[in-house]
Amino acid sequence: MRRLINWCVLGIVLPTYLSVFAVAAYTPTAPQYLQPPSLPTFLQQPSGTRSVFSRFRDSLIRSIWSVSCDKSVQPTEAKVVSSGSNTPPPTVLASYGGDVVLRFNISSAEEATALAEAIHVLFLDVWEFNSDWVDIRLSKDVVPSLLGLLPSSLHHAHTPLMHDLAQAIFESYPSLTFADPMRSHHSPRPFSPVLQTSENTDQTNIFFRDYQPLSVIIPWMHLLRSLFPTHVRIINIGVSYEGRDIPALRVGAHPTNSDKPSGPRKTIIIAGGSHAREWISTSTVNYVAYSFITAYGKSKEMTKLLEEFDWIFIPTLNPDGYVYTWENDRLWRKNRQQTSLRFCKGVDLDHSYDFEWDHESRSANNPCSESFAGEAPFQGVEAHRFASWARNESEKGNVSIVGFVDLHSYSQQILYPYAYTCTVAPPTFENLEELAIGLAKAIGVTNGEIYSVTAACEGSVTNAEQSTARKKFFPRMESGGGSALDWFYHELKVKYSYQIKLRDTGSYGFLLPSKNIVPTGKEALNAIKYMGHFFLGNKGIEKGEGGGEMKVQEPWLLDPAQAGIVPREDGDEDEDGDWEMISEPRRR
Repeated sequence: MRRLINWCVLGIVLPTYLSVFAVAAYTPTAPQYLQPPSLPTFLQQPSGTRSVFSRFRDSLIRSIWSVSCDKSVQPTEAKVVSSGSNTPPPTVLASYGGDVVLRFNISSAEEATALAEAIHVLFLDVWEFNSDWVDIRLSKDVVPSLLGLLPSSLHHAHTPLMHDLAQAIFESYPSLTFADPMRSHHSPRPFSPVLQTSENTDQTNIFFRDYQPLSVIIPWMHLLRSLFPTHVRIINIGVSYEGRDIPALRVGAHPTNSDKPSGPRKTIIIAGGSHAREWISTSTVNYVAYSFITAYGKSKEMTKLLEEFDWIFIPTLNPDGYVYTWENDRLWRKNRQQTSLRFCKGVDLDHSYDFEWDHESRSANNPCSESFAGEAPFQGVEAHRFASWARNESEKGNVSIVGFVDLHSYSQQILYPYAYTCTVAPPTFENLEELAIGLAKAIGVTNGEIYSVTAACEGSVTNAEQSTARKKFFPRMESGGGSALDWFYHELKVKYSYQIKLRDTGSYGFLLPSKNIVPTGKEALNAIKYMGHFFLGNKGIEKGEGGGEMKVQEPWLLDPAQAGIVPREDGDEDEDGDWEMISEPRRR
């Protein structure tokens, strides 16, 4: 029976692979970055390059039977590398040594349609896309096949973002991840966070010097609960597909005041890690949580926010996928549940919610796609658990969820509903945009980084033909339906729901170096503080302890160019003055 199933799968996969090599008959001139001399020595192909058929055979066997045909890499050697080595271990080289990330610039609907079609046919990994560009990860061997499926106008309308993906992946892990335990004369670096006030987090807390695995994050959360029992609790959102808890920190102080009637507790949710490979989102949730927790009682501003609201910090909604990125595949995106195809695991949690769930698009109904939405709404286990918890809190937990922020990476954008369509405007569009612009201003004044503000549907198209009267949207690279953003806004009636895509704009993508953890955390912290003050009715302005106004809540008082603001050309003014947010993110 198993052999019959394997032959059936072969019948499904074989035509797709044959189409790839048929297209490869037309091979445009290879760009310079694909020429062998430009590759690092350890990534160059050996002189006896395998034939097309051999590569097809080996790839097919690996896909279906998970068997490695490359005898040059021994399993016993793949797990060990000297702790002082600066080169990736064989496992990383075997998985990513031949990959490259390309950015395509789209200028017409025909180009967008052709690229979306090619991505579907070749099962390519779309890293990110917005109104200007599309970033795609693929093997260097597949580039000629991809270009053969695209119109000639795109043959040179792309640039490489990463020549050495394996090295970038290797450097994203902490320095001891690949160390040889037999050569190490000391135990791995102990977990010992130094608990200081948030102002000195980047100077004193080693927890934020590197990305941390789940096995370190959970004890860290318990330590915070033990050290700050007056305003910190650990709660469980639910259980993942593989049986892991989805932990969260509930942070808030509840001062007793008999004169003030007790109503539903206003609550703000900050979540990260829906997509496993977006490590910066998990670290940023942890940074903001830590800053709130350690500032209570020391900062009048932060103390007030914790007394007025409960804050739910969820480091990762996808613990199974997050663990998998540490132990197996750094670029894994989905969760780890089984699908109808044995060799294509995982559901994209951020397309799994039941509001405007979209199973019609080819990427959404293909289990091998990175954006597979499942075969039914809420098939993604963790998304279902999260939504059930949130609904139960709202209906039975005496809780009023007033804000939801879903952290992702990358592209430096602040997105508001709707994601599923641009033809329907959200009822509170003006309020959503007003706060989103304020969040971008608070981020911009922190380190000078520019975050664009737009509806999530616009951020989900490859390009747009803009005019003052109307916008024409090109075909999407993936469906925008079934998102957590739209579900919280429409189904749970959370008036202020946002998705924030953190650093950067493509230089590193999901492999953002750890030196960016603290700067990104500070930007998100100021944005979340701005949101809290906005909910208090002062639109992000809070008096400092000395009576003065805090600059971080007033970015419009600074140099407008530094905060990502430009003068309006139409003479209209917004509520903060004669300025508006620019729509283009800064290129890195």
